[in-house]
Amino acid sequence: MKRSKYIVGLIILIFFVISFLTNVIGPLMPDMINGFSLSFTLAAVLPFSFFIAYGVISIPSGILIEKYKEKTVVVAAFVVAFFGSLILAIFPDYLSAIGSLFLIGCGMAMLQVVINPLLRTAGGEEHYAFYSILAQLVFGLASFISPLVYSGLVQGLARENSHNAFLSLLSRHVPASLPWISLYWLFTGISLVMILIVLISRFPKVELSVEEKPGAVATQIMLIKQRVVILFFIAMLCYVGTEQGVANWISQFLSTYHGVDPQKTGADTVAYFWGLMTAGGLLGLVLVKLMDSRRVLILFTALAMVCLSAGLFGTVRVALVAFPMVGFFASVLFPIIFSLALNSVTAHHGAFSGIMVTGIIGGAIAPLVIGWLGDHFGLRAGMCFLYLTLGYILSVGFWARPIIANKTIRLFRPKKHDKYNLPS
Repeated sequence: MKRSKYIVGLIILIFFVISFLTNVIGPLMPDMINGFSLSFTLAAVLPFSFFIAYGVISIPSGILIEKYKEKTVVVAAFVVAFFGSLILAIFPDYLSAIGSLFLIGCGMAMLQVVINPLLRTAGGEEHYAFYSILAQLVFGLASFISPLVYSGLVQGLARENSHNAFLSLLSRHVPASLPWISLYWLFTGISLVMILIVLISRFPKVELSVEEKPGAVATQIMLIKQRVVILFFIAMLCYVGTEQGVANWISQFLSTYHGVDPQKTGADTVAYFWGLMTAGGLLGLVLVKLMDSRRVLILFTALAMVCLSAGLFGTVRVALVAFPMVGFFASVLFPIIFSLALNSVTAHHGAFSGIMVTGIIGGAIAPLVIGWLGDHFGLRAGMCFLYLTLGYILSVGFWARPIIANKTIRLFRPKKHDKYNLPS
């Protein structure tokens, strides 16, 4: 496929929607715990049900793309997300929430498998790290907005403002004791709108090279036998586990240890976590044009560990700043890991992408481990599990050996050799 700004723009929009539907789970955790009377472990099953869908559907999605092409799979993904959102909106209980989040996760996994190799191809291999961080920037922006939308909806419904037609309509379909369910009516509408946008959009013909195609089962098995593939798969597990482990438990941690209101200050802190991830993405866009992406990975991971420590063991004032700063320094980890991975193999990038997207099940595993540890040893001790995941990510910067390095700008070019200059 030729370079296509249209495809890049569409992918960026899809990243925004994925994030908006995905990363509101963290702010909702205290409400889910209280509304359904859950332990930390049972509450952690909810994000688990969402992210385990990536392990179930990612590789089959690659096979579906081969048979039905990109546009059909994108439409199917939003249809699945539509029904997932509708289930919880109509039947607001714990079991429905598990099924709903699993279906939404399936839809988001299908989208991720489609858009990542397309972004690499449409934007250019040498610019993949740049466009990936740009997508992560938009991803963070949507994640910043969704907790604020949640807070606004809940507070608006509490005021019972009859002058607002939208809130009045929601109030007739949302249980008074579970105002956060209003979000899933909103998600239902967003999914429907995206179905219509994709259907009426004129997709250019996408012709992936052999290296970019998702690949058959035999190709997946061949890749899984390679050491570098396994190492980067673990890195993806660790990254998404870290991101969701922090985002899903920030609000509950602040409520448990500092008595913070989860519907206002807790939700705002999660929003700032994603908002600063957006700001960090801006810095990352500059740094990957100036530095080797492995050095950026090492620097940002180390600083994320420092901020995590401050959040877990500092005062409430420190925690309210430190947890969002983890998001700032985590901003470039996903795109750098993904670009290092795809640029470390010579072929079958689409199939490798499917395996990497499967690694998003780390978002299922880490919050569940934290919840289980939290029930037995306290939530602070549970969140210390994130030092292991961040430690592995830090190691990637030392052992990764990409075939194609990220393209950087040389600010100072050496002068031509003369009698005063030594040859290089």
